[in-house]
Amino acid sequence: MIKKSEHIQVRIDADTKRKAKEILDSLGLDISTAVKMLFKQIVNTKNLPYEIRDVNGFTLRGSQELKESIFEAEKSGEKFKSGKALVKDALS
Repeated sequence: MIKKSEHIQVRIDADTKRKAKEILDSLGLDISTAVKMLFKQIVNTKNLPYEIRDVNGFTLRGSQELKESIFEAEKSGEKFKSGKALVKDALS
């Protein structure tokens, strides 16, 4: 049985497309194949097949934990002269 193909159209800025294409070319993939692979993995995993990270490399959960830690630290009012002093205090 031959499955009917569907057509999708995606808008993306030229710089992102160019950079992604360069990476995909180095992997021997074209954009269409990469998108098909992404969609197949979404179906297989029933989720995104990768962790979403912010510009600092944090996962969404890690970013939220960091924000909460910063809030708690600011709320406590404690100050430390160095990171080493902070770690020493946290371990004691």
